[in-house]
Amino acid sequence: MAVKIITAMLYFAAVFYLGWKGWKETKGTSDYMLAGRSVNPFIMAMSYGATFVSTSAIIGFGGVAAMFGMPLLWLAFLTIFVGVFIAMVFLGKRTRRMGLTLNCHTFPELLGKRYNSKFVQSFSGGIIFFFIPVYAAAVLTGICRMTEVSLGLPYEWMLIGITAILSVYVITGGMKAVMYTDAFQGTIMAAMMLFLIGYTYYLLGGVVPAHEKLTAMSHLMPQALQKGGILGWTQGSAQGTPLWLVIYTTLVYGVGIGVLAQPQLAVRFMTVSSDRELNRAVLYGAIFLLLTVFVIFVVGALSNAIFLEKFGKISIQMAGGNLDKIIPVFIESIMPPWFSAAFLLAMFAAAMSTLSSQFHIGGTSLANDVSQVVMPTKRDTKQVNQLGIFATILATLVWAWLLPPSIVARATAFFFGLTGAAFLPAYIFGLYWKGMTKAGAKLSMVGGFTVSMLWMLFIHKKEAVAIGLCKALFGKATLVADAAPGSVMFLLQWVDPNVVALPVSMTIAVVASLLSRSLAEDHIQFCWQNN
Repeated sequence: MAVKIITAMLYFAAVFYLGWKGWKETKGTSDYMLAGRSVNPFIMAMSYGATFVSTSAIIGFGGVAAMFGMPLLWLAFLTIFVGVFIAMVFLGKRTRRMGLTLNCHTFPELLGKRYNSKFVQSFSGGIIFFFIPVYAAAVLTGICRMTEVSLGLPYEWMLIGITAILSVYVITGGMKAVMYTDAFQGTIMAAMMLFLIGYTYYLLGGVVPAHEKLTAMSHLMPQALQKGGILGWTQGSAQGTPLWLVIYTTLVYGVGIGVLAQPQLAVRFMTVSSDRELNRAVLYGAIFLLLTVFVIFVVGALSNAIFLEKFGKISIQMAGGNLDKIIPVFIESIMPPWFSAAFLLAMFAAAMSTLSSQFHIGGTSLANDVSQVVMPTKRDTKQVNQLGIFATILATLVWAWLLPPSIVARATAFFFGLTGAAFLPAYIFGLYWKGMTKAGAKLSMVGGFTVSMLWMLFIHKKEAVAIGLCKALFGKATLVADAAPGSVMFLLQWVDPNVVALPVSMTIAVVASLLSRSLAEDHIQFCWQNN
């Protein structure tokens, strides 16, 4: 315990120093919002990766991998190919250039100025501010569950303590403080994950024996998961079954594609000075995600084999049925004692890097894109942004207090899917299609958001049952609950909202743009002058 406390104190000392460094170097709005647009490619890539890979990925999705097995490696592939290569090469460069041309400081401001629309800017800013606290709460929950298991401290204490620490350097230091600390934290995360996978394979006798042992355990898969379609941890799931739909529509597709429309990631493209820096960042980002996302999915699945050898139980049994505790229990009961302290440090790094970015993007969206558009004020811009960040932090703390167990991965997928449906068509077409109109952007954003929310409230079983609105209005858990079991209508309950909402949003964007008046030619030429 003493080692863990001393290690944590040294870690927080480094974080506060980097936060102080960011504060000292922050001289104006550009520094506070975009780190002066002159960030080193390594720092940008590590900040991007550390923001993407949080405790929701390591604790939450690691627990999901322990339950569903190796199929989650498809998500690892998409995070690298789509989340790094496609995002940085095809979207990042145009985002940086157009953001510089239009003098944008936030993702909603980029969309608003591209379409010359205050509605687009305020609506997208409102979505970010109101819903990113749910995602942030999932990240906060992950680290608090880790400390609960590792240090034996009450979950509620950790919620307040970690939130207070983050508040200090995010509110005062702005984007420079966030990115400096992200790069430091990302380096710690990568080093810890490299040891984690190496030691896991060592305990199981090597790579091939480890996977053979996991394959031979398929008969131990819980009955509820077998009925849902899971065949085994390496065998995957039967096509078209409920859990096959959960894995591939919610986890793989929803998160793997939704990453392209993440505002806290897109804004990082505007922090570098040239396209060359983005090209260099691709390699750093890909290696980082390989060492984090890929590793934790493999370790999560293999934890079943190790737990069975050591304790005669599979992972979900060891965690008492709570997915969010599988990885913490694995670290505490299987890994060397010194690694427990180091991994706790890595989880602090993962949580704080992502949370700082979420607080920053949520607060600046409220201050810069909602309040300043709807109710302009002459107050100091930095001060208004700080108030917005404080409001985001409070909202996150409330959500973290209210969210139920085993929620981390699902809350993450919810935000990724919602932003994908609402933002992706306006974002991609705005960068690549001059014919995309203001009406197309407005209608696609509202349409994608509306379809996504309606599907969650009335069709998608997990959210519909939890919220209960469908039951209250129609007397049944979902609108398709009484369909014939196994039918297409019945299986819609496990189809992620983004599978329906994103194509609808794309279609609306194209049709509405073809039928509506184009933006002024001089405005389009101005937007594209550097593309």
